[in-house]
Amino acid sequence: MNAQPADDRPLTSNEREEYERLRAHAAVRHRRLRTLGASVLLLLVFVLAPVGVLARWVNSQVTDADRYVATVAPLASKPAIQNAVTDRLTDRVMDQIDVKKITDELADTLAADNAPPAAVQGARLLTDPLKGAINGFVHNVVHRVVTSDQFKTVWVDANERAHAAVVKVLTGQGSSAVQAKGDDIVLDIGTVVENVQKRLVDAGFQQAAAIPQVDKSVVLVHTDKLNDAQEGMRLLDIVGTWLPVAVVVLAGAAIWLAPSHRVALMAAGIGVAVMMVVLFVGLAVARQIYLDSVPLGTQSPDAAAEIYDTLVRYLRQSTGTVLVIAVIAAVAGYLYGPGRGARALRSGARRTVGALGRAAAREGMRTGQAGRWLDTHRRWTTGIVIGAGALALVIWNYPTAGAVALVFGLVLLVLLILGVLAAAGGNGPPRPERPAAGH
Repeated sequence: MNAQPADDRPLTSNEREEYERLRAHAAVRHRRLRTLGASVLLLLVFVLAPVGVLARWVNSQVTDADRYVATVAPLASKPAIQNAVTDRLTDRVMDQIDVKKITDELADTLAADNAPPAAVQGARLLTDPLKGAINGFVHNVVHRVVTSDQFKTVWVDANERAHAAVVKVLTGQGSSAVQAKGDDIVLDIGTVVENVQKRLVDAGFQQAAAIPQVDKSVVLVHTDKLNDAQEGMRLLDIVGTWLPVAVVVLAGAAIWLAPSHRVALMAAGIGVAVMMVVLFVGLAVARQIYLDSVPLGTQSPDAAAEIYDTLVRYLRQSTGTVLVIAVIAAVAGYLYGPGRGARALRSGARRTVGALGRAAAREGMRTGQAGRWLDTHRRWTTGIVIGAGALALVIWNYPTAGAVALVFGLVLLVLLILGVLAAAGGNGPPRPERPAAGH
């Protein structure tokens, strides 16, 4: 297309017009292909972004013992959980005590000793009052154990030792500490039960020593879709490490391929932010569905809500982190653009930085050649600082929205310092604001 005629003669006006038409047509087609490719990549990013956040969360719970323990440890301090455990253990202890048998034996003994009929009848009527008194006594002892620091220690220790078992549960395999029983995922708290029995005996309730086998498990999660959940967990665990990386790579490729890099950056930021909001909504809907599916006899609504909120709090935190990053990316794309507000903000920032630099130079803090080098290579230094901030977030272990804000603030501070140092190099007045490039 760019070749000249074989005789090297100049193009005629008609030939030049045809040449320009073909060239424009090729450019338009090339631009359309790039736009189409970038759009497809961005669509993949939007679809995979929430899945990537979910996968990363599951992967962290499965592979990081400290993260898992940090997730479940607060449950031992939740009043709703403590009350649920207290009620469950109290019921299990009371199921092993036949109060009616005790009062009947007392009545038979009185009758054998020729006690008055009223005394014998009164002994038989003691069944309900005695049962209530014993229940209250046992409940108080159990509650003191469950609300003690010892219970929190036992809870954390049990979860630390059971983490490998949790991995097996999530992959559909059972264990001695954490098991999948029917539609329930349960945690064995046998140590706590033994402690309760000991407290009861020490308090004078000798019958507790004869309690046979008390149910020593607490339901962590109840769902009639456990098998489906296990399949989903296995799939998410497989992609947990690489899917988030793939999402970032796809987003970078879409921005690079798009005719307008800035517009693609804004689109990526806005799209991912919207998907994070959708994920927040999905978690709220899933919470309600889960609470509605829990039978009242299995768990109290308050305990079920506490368990769900505690277990997914890091997922919500990660979702918020990605949301903040996406918003920052979208805003950065806008501020780099040709909009009136963006140009005014850039111009104002440049004037302010220039004024600070010149004021520093007047006070004897001239940076000379180093400042002029920074001014000449402003784009490179800006890119390096932004890249360093992004790298800090990548290597940060589970960054929060606050961590993102901190890194963002540090990046702005470093850019401000470099701008002041560049302006203090003595290059004269600040350069006029140039319209931002289309990409």
